[in-house]
Amino acid sequence: MTEHNDTVKSTLDVLSVVATIGSFLEMFTPIFGLIGAIWTLMRIAEMIAGKPFAEIIRRKKVDDAVDKQKTT
Repeated sequence: MTEHNDTVKSTLDVLSVVATIGSFLEMFTPIFGLIGAIWTLMRIAEMIAGKPFAEIIRRKKVDDAVDKQKTT
């Protein structure tokens, strides 16, 4: 199952880069370029953190909740 997810992610990575470059070359609408740029930034965050992007976001919300409990 992991291989399938990696294949999908790799395919989406390539498509996002193509969409971003195509947008800057006015081959696609700017919305596709924005989507590609966002996807690429999410993947970069995953590579830096070593975790899936969803876990990065969840961890931040949990940390914020813990910080709020400490201050009250």
